Amino acid sequence: MIENIERHIAAGEHDSHKAAAAATGEITSAVIATSLVLCAVFVPVAFFPGTTGILFRQFALTIAFSIAISAFNALTLAPALAAIFLSGPHRQKWWWLQKFDDGVTVLTRGYRSLLHYLLGYKVAMMVLFFAGLGLAYLVFTRVPRGFVPDEDQGYFIILIQAPSGASLEYTKAIGKQVSDLLSDVSEAEGTFSVAGFSFSGSASNQGLIFVPLKPYSQRKGQEHTATAILNRVRPRLFSISGAIVFATLPPAVNGLGQFGGFQFVLQDQAAHTLEELSNAAHGLMQASAQRKELVGLYTPFTANDPQYLITIDREKAKSLHVPLSQITDTLGVYMGSAYVNDFDFNNRSYRVYVQADKQFRATSQDMKQFYVRSDSGAMIPLDNLISITQTTTPQVISHYNLFRSAEIDGSAAPGYSSGQAIAAMEDLAKKLPQGFSYSWTGLSLEELQSGGTSLILFGLGTLVVYLTLSAQYESFVLPFIVLLAVPMALLGALGAQWIRGLQNDVFCQVGLVMLVGLSSKNAILIVEFAEQLRGRGVPLVEAAVQAATIRLRPILMTSLAFILGVVPLVVATGAGENGRHSVGTTVFGGMIMSTVLNLFFIPVLYLIIEGWREHGKKIAVAE
Repeated sequence: MIENIERHIAAGEHDSHKAAAAATGEITSAVIATSLVLCAVFVPVAFFPGTTGILFRQFALTIAFSIAISAFNALTLAPALAAIFLSGPHRQKWWWLQKFDDGVTVLTRGYRSLLHYLLGYKVAMMVLFFAGLGLAYLVFTRVPRGFVPDEDQGYFIILIQAPSGASLEYTKAIGKQVSDLLSDVSEAEGTFSVAGFSFSGSASNQGLIFVPLKPYSQRKGQEHTATAILNRVRPRLFSISGAIVFATLPPAVNGLGQFGGFQFVLQDQAAHTLEELSNAAHGLMQASAQRKELVGLYTPFTANDPQYLITIDREKAKSLHVPLSQITDTLGVYMGSAYVNDFDFNNRSYRVYVQADKQFRATSQDMKQFYVRSDSGAMIPLDNLISITQTTTPQVISHYNLFRSAEIDGSAAPGYSSGQAIAAMEDLAKKLPQGFSYSWTGLSLEELQSGGTSLILFGLGTLVVYLTLSAQYESFVLPFIVLLAVPMALLGALGAQWIRGLQNDVFCQVGLVMLVGLSSKNAILIVEFAEQLRGRGVPLVEAAVQAATIRLRPILMTSLAFILGVVPLVVATGAGENGRHSVGTTVFGGMIMSTVLNLFFIPVLYLIIEGWREHGKKIAVAE
């Protein structure tokens, strides 16, 4: 009795090992093909240069290495574990797993019957497929374009530009007024003000205020994000009289620009006056108020800052034997400062600077009290050698592409993408006066350059997948059937982005490239097994139905696992949530649409295209 039981157990284990080995032999080719496809999509894009290449590279290398390890596990460890768990007592299942299996069995039978029915309407299915292609193109044109979404980095920046010639005390008073206005913003932890400095240079009429926000855990909800807070604060800042006060987010990518939003550079290519350059810049800003896509335009360029012009009487200085360097050094030291040396005192080092005391350099008339030394050693009043006149001129004259320029910073209005804001600015720039042109810099320039790069990356990934599958199957037709699964994935991905109000940005494009491999994976499972059945002599229709039916469960399980795996990205909160939402929503929507539709479209496409190919072979043989 005991010997019979042991013999049955041994036979069961032997059958389990044989079943695992047979399954491994059937699916080895499909595992290798799907792994090669996923790696082939990402490995080429890892070598692209620029900011877009860097962002793609981080995803590409991570996914490529993980897929390689996963393929090794699927071909080695997974069959061994299957043989263990399918033998002896491991075959026992909990009741809910048995119910789940019964549900999958019912679903498979229904799917098989429905597929048999749909294969009888191949023309109608092809019409629906082409309708899906058209819908995918329509959605692609409707989803707004962007580059990198603005993220909540835990703070925002407020820029102050007081009237030209305003004193440092005046700018500090405006900063105090802004800080008081923000005191009732519950999400802010305080303010840090810097007067006399801005990203465009140092000036007494400019200032910066950094507003740190509370930790993300205390700011849950979309109404407490940095962008939402900024949209609430901006109208209140516009009510401050006496200065231009502008709030902005920090740049989404550090090192690309000084602020969030776009960076538009107005260029003077016809040697206009500085006043004309200023009028063109401010005229463009006034026109932007009529565009609903734009908000918060700001330029630090002004052409009427009051300054003093000091003219040196060179002939008189030469006649008195006073070198010009003596005059300029005297002005530089007294009115500014000069470093002398260091000295140590009480175990500390101190730097020594020399300059005139503040009461002797407060006004322009104080310069008349200075003296310079001539070559003979005589002290000459500086008032005899210089003349002082008042004038107006910009604090800083910037150049871009060798042309005098004025930078205009701004943001897309709520509900609009950065791509729409760029298009609106380019439309306004068409009305610039003759001799003026424009260019882009910072993130805006990267966004414009990435548009063509993304199409190249997507096309290259698709081409490499096609060539990889062609080499494995030794056919140019079967890979084409597999790649026809991609459009439905794009429809679901971009449709989900559109419904959720997200942009087609770099992270979305990473998800689209990923979907090329993921949607192809499901098609490979069907086409690969259908080809094996055709090799055994199974009729074409039955091969398509049987392959889709047998592969239904692994397709559903792997797709469901991946869909559930990206759910945390879809609902992410806190730092970096916008980028996670973009890539997560793309993959989530694309995988759902691809899994549901391609289960019906791929068998139909295989039946039609493979039927044409076999018919062509028969004609060639007959001839």
